[in-house]
Amino acid sequence: MLKKVLAGIGAGALLFGLSACGGGDDDAEGGADGSLVIGFAQVGAESAWRTANSASVQAAAEAAGHELKFVDAQQDQEKQISAVRDFINQQVDVIVLAPVVETGWTEVLQEAEDAGIPVVLADRGVEAADEDLYVTRLGSDFAEEGRKAGTWAAETFADDADGTRILELQGTTGSAPANDRKAGFFEVLDAEGLDYEIVDSQSGNFTAEEGKAVMETFITTHGLDGIDLLYAHNDEMGLGAIQAIEESGKVPGTDIQIIIVDGSKAGFQAGVDGKLNYIVECNPVFGDQLMDVVEQVANGDSLEKFTAVEESAFDASQFEAELPNRQF
Repeated sequence: MLKKVLAGIGAGALLFGLSACGGGDDDAEGGADGSLVIGFAQVGAESAWRTANSASVQAAAEAAGHELKFVDAQQDQEKQISAVRDFINQQVDVIVLAPVVETGWTEVLQEAEDAGIPVVLADRGVEAADEDLYVTRLGSDFAEEGRKAGTWAAETFADDADGTRILELQGTTGSAPANDRKAGFFEVLDAEGLDYEIVDSQSGNFTAEEGKAVMETFITTHGLDGIDLLYAHNDEMGLGAIQAIEESGKVPGTDIQIIIVDGSKAGFQAGVDGKLNYIVECNPVFGDQLMDVVEQVANGDSLEKFTAVEESAFDASQFEAELPNRQF
């Protein structure tokens, strides 16, 4: 059977070798043909992005001939921790974790290391203090996504003599994409010297329902007159906010400019309809790339700590042409 043990740390990567191990669940053992048993603790199914990501990973594992033990944690860290411990008990070959938040992983990641099971982070990251406890992270550069949004905002509102008033819909509190998309965005606004005011900033937890509810609160509390920009950390929250704006009698994309991050079909359709102004892509369809990374880990190959997924950004002139290319 295939079983990985920690072989050492080298040049920013953890190297894993092959070793026999006894006991455990035979159903969780890799095959003699090189197939692997992979435990995947997914965040949840809170958005079209996440659903597409899960489908991509599941299809890629099947195509590669690997067994994927998939757990939907429903955005609950304790469920993810429990899933990782179950994978350890089952002695899977590699654990893939898409952490719901950045903190609180040290203990369970140490348990995986002690069991000789390598961990790959998919999509989201963990705090820097835990870097030695996982091999690599494959996913988006969330800070760069924020910078792309910030660059567009800084250019768009550069000549606004009265200053730019901004509302922000953040993702799940404590999550890597929420933290980094916020940091990258305001890093650029500050570097470019944009005169801006954060009128309000709250979490919509990456869902359309909560995005709509928070936007309704923004409208009730602040109104929309004089608000220049809504920065939504994902499509779902942005689409929910658009509904709230329309129900208030305002015109999204015109009365208030809107940036979203993800790039779903629904997001691009809203752009084609003139209801938003800029889309930063966050690509969920990286299952094949993830399987390549997992196989390299199983083979003991040296990997960088971070492998980026290719992504772009789109303005209103590009929405219609790009819409047919959306995969989720």
